[in-house]
Amino acid sequence: MRQASRQYTAEFKQEAIKLALNSISTKKAAMDLGIPGATLATWIMKAKRDGELPYSSGQKANGGSLIDENRLLRKKLLRLEEEKSILKKAATYFAKELG
Repeated sequence: MRQASRQYTAEFKQEAIKLALNSISTKKAAMDLGIPGATLATWIMKAKRDGELPYSSGQKANGGSLIDENRLLRKKLLRLEEEKSILKKAATYFAKELG
């Protein structure tokens, strides 16, 4: 049996796209909003195609778009924060063993 398709307002779509572009991944943003990831990805592609996104008019930073660079930097930051947390736990463990 096929599910009934849900209708979303234009305002909701715009806010969802903004959230997705500022989050670590589109999939996570879609999960947070309770919508399918493919739906959100489609909205983003259409917005890029129609020139509705900021920086889609050709503004580039080091060969890539500013949005892509921002997403990459957020991923790197998350990984470094995880590494820092692991190192803190290891330091605590070894301090207890030696002390």
